[in-house]
Amino acid sequence: MNNEHPFIPVTSLSSGLGQNVTPDLYCLCIQVVNVCFIGQVDEPNGWFLVDTGMPKSADEIRKAAEQRFGANHPPQAILLTHGHFDHVGAVVELSTHWNVPVYAHEKEFPYLTGEQNYPEADFTVEGGLVAKLSSLFPNEAITVGKPLKKLPDDGSIPGLAGWRWLHTPGHSPGHVSFFREKDRALIAGDAFIAVRQDSLFQVLTQLPEISGPPRYFTTDWVAARDSVRRLADLQPSVAITGHGPPLSGETLSSGLQKLAADFDRVAVPDYGRYVET
Repeated sequence: MNNEHPFIPVTSLSSGLGQNVTPDLYCLCIQVVNVCFIGQVDEPNGWFLVDTGMPKSADEIRKAAEQRFGANHPPQAILLTHGHFDHVGAVVELSTHWNVPVYAHEKEFPYLTGEQNYPEADFTVEGGLVAKLSSLFPNEAITVGKPLKKLPDDGSIPGLAGWRWLHTPGHSPGHVSFFREKDRALIAGDAFIAVRQDSLFQVLTQLPEISGPPRYFTTDWVAARDSVRRLADLQPSVAITGHGPPLSGETLSSGLQKLAADFDRVAVPDYGRYVET
């Protein structure tokens, strides 16, 4: 399988901007998708990268990491929420450059070992212009190779004390989110997002709006609903999602509870290839 997805010429006003969410949790927007750095700036040998952004973004991620942690301080590992093209765009290049493991849920392995392509994006789904353009988005599997490791069955993350991973499928079969009980910090991936991703205007402006997972790539809406409700039950204090600005406070708590309660009405599209009728 080809590991080089093409560059996708979409961006937002937030592209290139980073934000400290907690002292050891940093969110960086790459075009229209977020990557996360977990780790204290004054402890550069112990940080982790969550997701690897859009295709052709390796140099931008490396530069941001060096600015935050200094040169010659690679992460301990790369953690993947899932394997869609906008979350693994630089994973092969970065894992090779840094010589670090890549952890993912075993149900994502077929898409990360070159065995199976994701279902094609549903450009017929109810939604805005981005949904209509989604047929242009890559769905091909990549081959991460030897760095790919399975997340431990017990929910732990090797080397990252205090955090655990949660299986949050729906958007993809092996989608996971990461949660720290101590301060209830959540990295949600695309289980839910902070911008309406099918709307071109909201993608460009990154106006915050808690939404369900991106409609054009979500294939199991029952599992997606259950995942959102599981995350809402955690009552996170801060959340970084795959798309949109970080969330906290009343915006997060009320918005996530509303999404969980009204998921079938506000998140599930009225029609589409992957919508049960």
